[in-house]
Amino acid sequence: MTRRNLLLGIAVLSASAVGLALLGQHQFGMKPCPWCILQRLIYVVIALVALIGLIRPLRVPAAILTLVLTLCGIAAALYQHFVAAKSNSCALTFADKVVSSIGLDRLAPGWFEATANCAEAIVSVLGVPFDIWSLMLYCVVAVGAVLALRAR
Repeated sequence: MTRRNLLLGIAVLSASAVGLALLGQHQFGMKPCPWCILQRLIYVVIALVALIGLIRPLRVPAAILTLVLTLCGIAAALYQHFVAAKSNSCALTFADKVVSSIGLDRLAPGWFEATANCAEAIVSVLGVPFDIWSLMLYCVVAVGAVLALRAR
């Protein structure tokens, strides 16, 4: 696999994650909490960085930034699963502050507005919590970023 193909795959996976989250939200009533929205935002940024990495001289920096962002996503998914999901309120948490300070919740509410608290946002798909699906995908993307760093 070439670095370019790996970055393209990362962009497609990340965009697909956002697409599936939006499908779940708008077609199946899966209300997102601030931690869900923060992870969605991280996936969007990863996809954009990976696409920018398709430009030859930016491939290595894009792979490095993708790996860093993926580690942030892993931390967010773990926090959501082990801490936030057991809390009735996500208001004024790190995720809520980041999302509201950027203003995307006002610019694109259909994509970035949290409409549930953390306890309400617990949803399972095929018996696996949605935040664990996200965690697993972040791990796949992290492996892809490491492979992209090692590829030519």
